[in-house]
Amino acid sequence: MWALYAVLSAVFAALTSIFAKIGINGVNSTLATALRTVVVVAFAWVMVFITRTQNGIFSIDKKSWIFLILSGLATGASWLCYYKALQLGDVSKVVPIDKLSIVLTFILAFVVLHEAFTLKTIIACVLITAGTLLLIF
Repeated sequence: MWALYAVLSAVFAALTSIFAKIGINGVNSTLATALRTVVVVAFAWVMVFITRTQNGIFSIDKKSWIFLILSGLATGASWLCYYKALQLGDVSKVVPIDKLSIVLTFILAFVVLHEAFTLKTIIACVLITAGTLLLIF
């Protein structure tokens, strides 16, 4: 089931880039990010209430709160930079660079989470990086 959600995530991320590039025309990138964030927040809370998981907020421990807040700050910074990049550049160049986060995530997962970094992972990271460079130059 995780693979289906991952594919859907990729589809929605692709639509996000296209919709954002069209919508950001003539709009300050920071304002556009704020508007997008309001929609995301509203949508997320609607889903919380639809799934009836709102009471779970009281059982979140301190460590989880800290890291969820840090994740939110990183997301916000990412979105602000992403929207500014979309405003200034072509989607076909911005998106591949943004997706280098895959390589950075593999490296951070190895360093911080001690996940396996195999030969296959190294080859994939090199290929993703090479593909990104090929797309943007």
